[in-house]
Amino acid sequence: MRRREFLLLAGGAAAWPLAARADQYPSRPIKIIVPFGPGGSGDISARMIGKEIEAKTKQAVIVDNRPGANGIIGTMAVKTAEPDGYTVLLITTSTHAANVSLVKNLSYDPAKDFTVVGVFKSSGSYLMVRPQAPWKDFPAFVADAKAQPGKIIFGYFNASSRTPPEYLSRLAGIELQGVPYRAIANAVADLISGEIHCLFIDTTASSQYLQNGQMRPLAITRLTRSPQTPDVPTVAETFPGFQLTGFLGMAVPSATPRDVVERLNGLINDALTMPEVRRRMDEFGLSYDITSLADCEAEVRAERERWTEYTRVAGIQPE
Repeated sequence: MRRREFLLLAGGAAAWPLAARADQYPSRPIKIIVPFGPGGSGDISARMIGKEIEAKTKQAVIVDNRPGANGIIGTMAVKTAEPDGYTVLLITTSTHAANVSLVKNLSYDPAKDFTVVGVFKSSGSYLMVRPQAPWKDFPAFVADAKAQPGKIIFGYFNASSRTPPEYLSRLAGIELQGVPYRAIANAVADLISGEIHCLFIDTTASSQYLQNGQMRPLAITRLTRSPQTPDVPTVAETFPGFQLTGFLGMAVPSATPRDVVERLNGLINDALTMPEVRRRMDEFGLSYDITSLADCEAEVRAERERWTEYTRVAGIQPE
């Protein structure tokens, strides 16, 4: 009996098409859904990694931005997609760690509904203000916030931009006023125009604004100063132990065939070895260790536990 006939008899009509897809993957364009708007760290990373996958496989990689509901809209689009490896989710701290604590009745389970195929870590976020802002340093910012409760306004567009100011408010005994945005671009525009006073933006998305002088960093949320900005103090230098870092990565629906999952993991790891990717990752303050599938799951699980604690300390109630 030929192999195809045996597979159809043993596994049913669906068994052969899945095996064929796995053997040939990728044989057509791959779509990476980014659940946030253009210009953020997820968008930048998806395009950077996607470009390398495209070069390696000779198949187009399309980045599809689907912002909204703190990443839930884009995440659900991948959860319900065909589990064949051709629809990939750019996962973030929001989608796969913080939303579990921030959202009541979350419509997906990051652990059960997805298989993580790649992880690259963030080095934290900068507290950004306009170049003309009156605060010369972070202690001056905190002192002014104490003197004017609720007068300093921060914008946020995901968990990584909302949790740090809430966390800081609890530790510092200050009151900051938050304004939600659908996408990073809108929040950035309002900061630059002076509609809001500050933003916490991760090191990847911050890079262009630092380079062009549109924003000024007062502090960074990692425990030690960043090699990219050694003159920028950590929040922990004023409030010992303060640390909020995050992660980015890629995932597919959990029913995706294992050999397709392994192939994707290999393609992402190959992309992370490319000199230009490493140069830009260094520039963005991202770490890029080669990560096995087991390590990917362990990394995201650990981040979920950390962000559960962050949101608890910050006192943010699920909505």
